[in-house]
Amino acid sequence: MFGGNMQQMMKQMGVDMEEIKADKVEVHIGDKKMVFNNPDLSKIDAQGQEMFQLQGNYTQEEKETGPADEDIELVMEKTDCSREEAEQALKNAEDVAEAVMELS
Repeated sequence: MFGGNMQQMMKQMGVDMEEIKADKVEVHIGDKKMVFNNPDLSKIDAQGQEMFQLQGNYTQEEKETGPADEDIELVMEKTDCSREEAEQALKNAEDVAEAVMELS
């Protein structure tokens, strides 16, 4: 990303930069999420502080609400309950294990 001279100068100032190969990065802001596919992602270490630089095109999406489908299916499988019962248990519980215990 930077020429050899720039990297050398940054190193002398105590700044290290590392390119990170990322397939996808999600940034959650309130009820929205920004999804970057194949972004340029760099980690910058400057005097003990880590910073990340993210560049690329993104799509903006609404955040999913409610339990994830795989969690619902797991609770249904473990407890032999209906989808609605599994969803409600997951909403009441802090995690999948607690939801399973609630329905057992």
